[in-house]
Amino acid sequence: MEKIYFPAIIGGMKITLSHFFKKKVTISYPEEKRTFAPVYRGQHILKRDENGAERCTACGLCALSCPAEAITMVAAERKKGEEKLYREEKYAAVYEINMLRCIFCGNCEEACPKEAIFLTDRIVPATFKRKEFIYGKDKLVEDSNNRTDVSKRQTPDVLEFKQDKNLKHNKI
Repeated sequence: MEKIYFPAIIGGMKITLSHFFKKKVTISYPEEKRTFAPVYRGQHILKRDENGAERCTACGLCALSCPAEAITMVAAERKKGEEKLYREEKYAAVYEINMLRCIFCGNCEEACPKEAIFLTDRIVPATFKRKEFIYGKDKLVEDSNNRTDVSKRQTPDVLEFKQDKNLKHNKI
């Protein structure tokens, strides 16, 4: 029996037949959406404050904490009349993230003292040109009319810390 490989053929057929009755792993993407974990890190977003001004003050901590060196920024001074656009006197005139370099580690999100950058649950769209993967402020800054909720990205400890009115940074 072993000379004609009969037990090996039976064993192979048994494995093949067992796979016929298992649940499919494939998802029909446009019709069906995959569910992601609550801690999934996707596309970046630069948040605005309650008044619609950009939160980023170009401190550069996100760029320093990025192990892939994917974030570049150029700081500029706020001019007279731009008080509604930027919160602080210094702002990021150029803010770019190279999505091909980014490893979506979340260090930029953790390092930001102004809670300006967050990783959302959105997938970074695919494209064929490398230059389209360099996201500038035009793609990163949150739309004032269509706000992104990032409260589920914050731990209960962070939310509790933000509510403490005895701390200097919470007195506004």
